Amino acid sequence: MTVEALQTALAAEHAAVYVYGFLGARTSESAQPLVFAEVVDAYATHRAWRDLLISRILDEGAEPVPAAPTYELPTGPATVLGVGRTAAELEARCADTYAYVVANTAGDDRRWGIEALTRAAIRQVAFGRAPGPFPGAADLS
Repeated sequence: MTVEALQTALAAEHAAVYVYGFLGARTSESAQPLVFAEVVDAYATHRAWRDLLISRILDEGAEPVPAAPTYELPTGPATVLGVGRTAAELEARCADTYAYVVANTAGDDRRWGIEALTRAAIRQVAFGRAPGPFPGAADLS
């Protein structure tokens, strides 16, 4: 079950890296410094987690799931609100994935899942989403 959960998280990280790359191109460091900084930090974090997951899956003797050739991107205007909304939704989907990792792993993998879930919940709020109970576990809300 651990490898399956890690593969699921890796697929989510591939998507997050792709979408954050797109969002970075839709923000301006000079015009939107706070949003730009959040997007850059999110991009770097998700790249690092993607790389960690690839290593971890290889350590288990499995072949890491590859990235898709493309992912669905937002079509709305490149506004601060639009970028924030897209990023918050992306982090909500990642939180769902990390909750799955927490439920299906143990030890260091579970600790990583908890950290990732916590960071995704905090990042959702940073991008303008109202905080809610039990991020990543809508069935408990």
